[in-house]
Amino acid sequence: MNFIISRLEKHQAFFEKISKNIYLMAIKDGFLAAMPIILFSSVFILLANIPTLIGMNVPTDLINWFNKIYSYTMGFVGLYVSGTTAKALTGSMNHRIKGGKFINSTSTMMAAMCGFMLLAIGTTKSGAYLGTYFGTEGILSAFVAAFATVNIYKFFVERDITIKMPKEVPGTISQNFRDIFPFAFPVLACAIVDVIVRATLHVPFSALIATLIQPLFKGADSYAGLALIEFLIPMFWFLGIHGPSVVKPAFEAALYGNTTANLALFKGGHFPVHALTENFLNFVGELGGTGATFVVPLIFIFLMRSKQLKAIGKASVIPVMFAVNEPLLFGAPIILNPYFFIPFVLTPMINVLIGKLFIDLLHMNGFMYILSWALPGPIGAFMDTNFQPISLLLMVVLLVLDTLIYLPFCRAYDATLVEKEAQVDAQEAAGAVATASVTTTTDTPNPVVENTNETVETTDTSATVNDSSVSQRLAREVKVLVLCAGGGTSEQLANALTAAAKKYKEPIVASAGAYGSHHDILPNYDMVILAPQVRTYYDDLKSDTDRLGIKLVATKGQQYIALTRDPEKALNFVLENLKGTDFTK
Repeated sequence: MNFIISRLEKHQAFFEKISKNIYLMAIKDGFLAAMPIILFSSVFILLANIPTLIGMNVPTDLINWFNKIYSYTMGFVGLYVSGTTAKALTGSMNHRIKGGKFINSTSTMMAAMCGFMLLAIGTTKSGAYLGTYFGTEGILSAFVAAFATVNIYKFFVERDITIKMPKEVPGTISQNFRDIFPFAFPVLACAIVDVIVRATLHVPFSALIATLIQPLFKGADSYAGLALIEFLIPMFWFLGIHGPSVVKPAFEAALYGNTTANLALFKGGHFPVHALTENFLNFVGELGGTGATFVVPLIFIFLMRSKQLKAIGKASVIPVMFAVNEPLLFGAPIILNPYFFIPFVLTPMINVLIGKLFIDLLHMNGFMYILSWALPGPIGAFMDTNFQPISLLLMVVLLVLDTLIYLPFCRAYDATLVEKEAQVDAQEAAGAVATASVTTTTDTPNPVVENTNETVETTDTSATVNDSSVSQRLAREVKVLVLCAGGGTSEQLANALTAAAKKYKEPIVASAGAYGSHHDILPNYDMVILAPQVRTYYDDLKSDTDRLGIKLVATKGQQYIALTRDPEKALNFVLENLKGTDFTK
């Protein structure tokens, strides 16, 4: 086992390079930016379907209104994602352009959306627009439009192929003219591709690329494909690299496209057959977070003897239920722990294989709604299958199997910790006996009582010193942004900082966010803390924070978990890193 892990660690730099690929990051960040639209639309499609499910009579006009909201939000998600992906990629490209030049992110966003419309919109013989590929069906075209736009734009900006205005012209107007050529050529390129494809194949470009990529996505929706995906995600995470951010972007079009296809099949009276959907991976493959760790805190609490594991279980059980399992991954730890490599990568694979069997053999509905990944797995699966009872049976089966898979490895690790804890207890007991022996040889009366008083005074003094060390040391307000991969883990540290700042009356305002959605809000903060799963982006973010005069700090696994559990320690961490700046007194 150690041999396998050492071999994986040797390639860690390569894996980190993949995780920092600007195109994969742009896809992830583009979807992240569009997520409010996606989640908002899902509320209304649920409202449109639940009344029929429970036999409630709702006016047809109201149902149509719910469907209209869904159609005009989720139905245009391809258009939105083309813009958000282009904007995210522009941010990464700007880091690589030298000579003080930059790409206008607003302009690339608009150009990509125009290009997408040319590639995706079909027309009838009468000239009416067809919106077939405006939604998830056109996601691949959205990526093509975004990537082409930003790269062509970069070509023009780097070579200064622009319309130059006299110095007397205001900067805003000059920028508009400078953007004309870089804006026009990506749109024209998409228009030319559109003409060629329609003239030769008589279909929109979106239909062509969907047909070409369909075999790959069909393979990913197979048993082998699902197992491979759910092997790669925890394998990356085991090395400390956020697996979903590396693996899922390559399949985003299928994950969301299949969800929409399942819903269309269901509404048309057909069986929603697709297993490869975003929430199937979230609620089945990643039940309780990457590695399918839903049952692990419960195993630690009720079946382990180690004090450490029991404490970790109690601290992480609630977050893990909501798929925020970093306290468990770094606290146990599971990351890079040889005892957990096999169950961590095997359990998600078993889960998706069984989940697909339920769809194929027991006719459990494929997941048809896009719900928040932070819903507890059993609740999310029940809702996403349109409240099918068989989904609850699936959850029971998975929880039992996951327990059986993890239990022997947990026991093996528990045995080593129990032995170490026994050794520590023995050493402490020996030290206590030695101290008591020395005390009894003194002439001081009532030695036991006196020793107890000294201990209490030492503790009180320590507490007093600690209180003063975190009390009123900031000269002005500090805005702290904590970034993680999805916004869940960062919320824990932000809450700890907020609690400590309130207790010690320090002017700290802490917020949580997801890396990738931070670009627009970054200038509003004075300090940024990177959670362990995004610390590999430190160098990429450093240029921005240095330019804006923002303090940037990256944390490690167990260090971060300790900060989330101890608000006072979290506050001291911030104060220590701000020492010597104009924020401290």
